[in-house]
Amino acid sequence: IVTRDDVEESLKAVFQFVKDKEQLLQDLRSQIEETKKKIVEKQRERDYWLEYKNVGSKIHAERISSLEKDIADVKYELERTEEYYREALKVVREENQKLFDRHMKLLSEEALKKAVGYLDKNCCREIEENEWLKEEVKIYRKEESYLKASVQLLEEENTSLVAKLIDIKLQHLRV
Repeated sequence: IVTRDDVEESLKAVFQFVKDKEQLLQDLRSQIEETKKKIVEKQRERDYWLEYKNVGSKIHAERISSLEKDIADVKYELERTEEYYREALKVVREENQKLFDRHMKLLSEEALKKAVGYLDKNCCREIEENEWLKEEVKIYRKEESYLKASVQLLEEENTSLVAKLIDIKLQHLRV
């Protein structure tokens, strides 16, 4: 039996979980901002070395290409990280929505059980009779559809027999 306190505890746990994930997302955003700052710093450094390279230093040309590679790697890792955390957030949100829906369903079922518990014996009997009547209606509807199909087949057969009879009478009249 799930009590209201259990459901409230579950909801608090779910909301705390969501809050923690949002904090994690905020931390990741700050890390992304730091990484972007590093990229800008590396780009400045690259610009400096490009200028130096243009002056004619062959020794530092390798360093410049290495830094460019590092910048490209950092950008690639940043994009991969962003995509990973975007997908992770999406999964967490879907999971949270499922948990929330499940808890709401449990709450509604519990409310229904409590409401039925407060009903008197006459109401309970009426509900049971109503269920029985619904089943009877389903049975009668099946029989009705079967009978309608049978009547339709008989009508088609009668129509064809009457048509044949009229054709035969017309042939006798011609003779």
